[in-house]
Amino acid sequence: MHEDEEDPAALFRAAVGKVAPLRKPAQDPPAAARPRPARRPQPDTRDAGPRARCADDPDAVLLRGDASAFRRERVTARDWQRLRRGQFSAQDELDLHGANALQAETLLARFLAEATGAGLGCVRIVHGKGGATGEGVPVLKNLVDRLLRQRGEVLAFHTAPPAQGGTGALLVLLARR
Repeated sequence: MHEDEEDPAALFRAAVGKVAPLRKPAQDPPAAARPRPARRPQPDTRDAGPRARCADDPDAVLLRGDASAFRRERVTARDWQRLRRGQFSAQDELDLHGANALQAETLLARFLAEATGAGLGCVRIVHGKGGATGEGVPVLKNLVDRLLRQRGEVLAFHTAPPAQGGTGALLVLLARR
């Protein structure tokens, strides 16, 4: 037996063979060069593909940098403002990175049930910024947005401030039991 046959690293290198480094991913443009999302996007009459979600168009799609927001009527203006500013402290967090749509749906339902059962008032859901599909449409971001709107225990949600995940996370206000 040779020395390198006992060394797991040497065995691995021999099994894998020659490798080429991956290309570096494109860097995000500087903040000044990034377009700012419009507050109330106008519906596009051309068939140009996905659009930013508009309050009166629930079938529209959220894109990578789009903010996500939802508010039930019973949420006060003060609480809504505090949520938008990230002034509520998230009492628990669900990170959906790496989950597929079916797993994310199951994990989200279980997480919300446990959070409301524990009497939590605010949670953070990290869905990631997405953009892995060919069209650049973030699957989990759109799934979480749609599912949260359907849940009765969800009073409101808003894209987290940059320090708390930005457009890759949501702060969610929950109804207390």
